[in-house]
Amino acid sequence: MAENSRARSGRTTKTAAPRSSSRRGPEHAARAACESLERLICHPAEGVSAVRRNDDGWCVVVDVLEVPRIPDTTSLLASYEVQIDERGELTEYSRVRRYRRGSADE
Repeated sequence: MAENSRARSGRTTKTAAPRSSSRRGPEHAARAACESLERLICHPAEGVSAVRRNDDGWCVVVDVLEVPRIPDTTSLLASYEVQIDERGELTEYSRVRRYRRGSADE
């Protein structure tokens, strides 16, 4: 029945064309940065705060849970700047900030 209503409405579903593997976007850089950093420092990534293009790849800021605590609002997190090359390989990283989860940005 759902197929019939879609057919009558004339709507079609389009899928995005696959992106060329020679040029990867910010989503790929963010994923690669999180996965590489987690393996190196053995702490789970919480998310990505920023992604920006640079001359030879990407700079990704990854937020990481460094010290889990109870209550969760007192856990210590850190932001790492991760440099990713065009192929998605980590070239360098550094911790740029450490903070408590419940603290506000200043």
